[in-house]
Parts: sequence; structure tokens; C-alpha cells
Amino acid sequence: MRQSSDIRYLSWDLLQSLQLTPQEISFSIEHLLLGRKRQQVWNAPKAVITPPDGRYMMATLAAADDPPFLAVKALVLNPDNPKNGLASINSLVTLLDSRSGLPLAVLDGNWVTAVRTAGLSAAAAKRLARPDASVAAFIGCGVQAHSHLQALAALFPLTEIRAFGRGTTSRDTFCRSAEKMGLAAVASETAREAMHDADLIVTSITLSPQLVPFLDARWLKPGVFVTMTDLAAPWLQESMAAFDRIIVDDLEQEASMDKPLVDPALVHGDLTGLVTGDAAGRCMADERTAFVFRGLALGDLAVAGLAYQRAFECSQGALAGD
Repeated sequence: MRQSSDIRYLSWDLLQSLQLTPQEISFSIEHLLLGRKRQQVWNAPKAVITPPDGRYMMATLAAADDPPFLAVKALVLNPDNPKNGLASINSLVTLLDSRSGLPLAVLDGNWVTAVRTAGLSAAAAKRLARPDASVAAFIGCGVQAHSHLQALAALFPLTEIRAFGRGTTSRDTFCRSAEKMGLAAVASETAREAMHDADLIVTSITLSPQLVPFLDARWLKPGVFVTMTDLAAPWLQESMAAFDRIIVDDLEQEASMDKPLVDPALVHGDLTGLVTGDAAGRCMADERTAFVFRGLALGDLAVAGLAYQRAFECSQGALAGD
């Protein structure tokens, strides 16, 4: 058992150097989702504070018996941060031994959030997207776009991406990243242009009090799969009925929230049900499907635990080499 004096800080650079693959991340998340059904994994609804100045403060908690970890994440989104040269979102994840309670590590929460969000989307996409999806559209070109590109490219035969963002610099940087992966990249002038005829769509618009919904599900072609990492905030709620199947990340969490992500009558289940088979995935080739999510604490736990184990193995290997 590692003692509390051995607490490690796992920085963004160290976590990135572990080179966890999208397949490993997805497997870790699915393992915990299956464990949740066996009552070996526990996931608390997120706690949220929204001060009147537009900040969004959030905390998550999840624990498991296998692997025996507990993860707590604290996150602050401040729309004014970019004015001060800071990322809009900053966070930390604390990892404890779930049996003894001894602290094990503190991880860069921004890395964990980026990777786990794409991992959750990937778990949903496996079951809700067409397997022959080749064109992906990204509305928002920040960290989530980059992490989702890596995850989706590992799952689907992508040949082309379209990108639309409010800033041309981030959009063009994202397009160059896609081109380095051998994909055709189109910098779109409008969101509708980017989404036209796309097979996969990722929306990751930064939340702010000034955000006015501007995305319309009625624009989408039959057979599309959309993952909404932004609480569906940029989507016109009256258009959501255009989807044939909507899955949320956690029905229990949704029931505890003051405002639902979408009309509950449109929801066909959650991610745990999708992975365990209790909720149906894509049933017909021409269905329009969507994954709408707030963020699942279980995902933070899956990624943080996996990263910690890999980092520990690497450090033990280095010591053995000495």
C-alpha cells in the first residue's frame, strides 16, 4: 500500500507522455459502467454552483472496488479567463484508495476532462453511430475538438473533417492537426455548412451567459450521430425532436438537476444502459441519434485511475532499470 507521503502530482505533460490510446480509455470507461450495474462502482450526481457573474463551478465524485480508487474533481469555468491569458476551464482531480482512503495522486484535471469527455463520446458513438461514418464536423475547435478527433479517428474510417469556430486561429490550427493525420480538412464559414451531410458531429461551444442557441437539429441528414459536450446549450430546443434517439450520460443525475438537458420525453436511456444493453443503440441506418451529456464522474475516475496505474508502472520500470 502506498503511503500518503507518496502522493504524486501528474501534470499535463506527464499524462500526455503516457500515450494512453482511445481504445484503452474507452475500455476503462466501459469496464466501470459494467461494474456500476453490478454495484461495484458508485457515481454521485455532480454538484454545481453558478455565481451571477457567469462562472460555473462543479465537483464530481465516483468510486470503485475494481480498481480500488475514488476520484474527486473540482472545476471552474470562467468565461473571462481568456482575457487574462488563461484557459476558460481549470480543474484538478484527486485520487484516493477507495478502501483505506489514503491519497494517491493529484492529476491535471484539464487533461482528465478532455480525455474522459472524448472517451464518453466514443463509448456512445460505438453504439449510436453508423460504423461506416467517414465525415466528421466539429462546431467549436478547442481542446474537446482535438481530443474527440483522436478518439473518433480510432473508431471510424474518417476521410474528412469540417471545422467551424468563432476564432479563425483555433479553427485553422485544428484543421492542420487533422491534415497531419492524413484527413482532408475544410474550414467552414458557417455551422450549417460544416454540418451539411456530416456523418458525425461534435459540438463543444464554450458556455457563457451570452450564448444564444444557433444550431438546428432539423439541418441534419438521416443517419447522423451527434455528441454534445456543451450541455446542448447551443442547440435550439424546439429542434431536438428531430432526433430519433437521444441518450444522456446519467438518468439519475438528470433527475437531480433543476433544468434538464433536453425534454425528458425525448430521452431513450443513459450511457450505462447503452453499454450494458438495457438501452437500445442505433436500430436503423437512417436514424438521427444524439448523445447529450453533462459529464459523468465515473469517466473522470476511469481515466484518472488508468493514468495513475500507467504512471506507477512506468516509475517502477524506471527504478528496475536503475
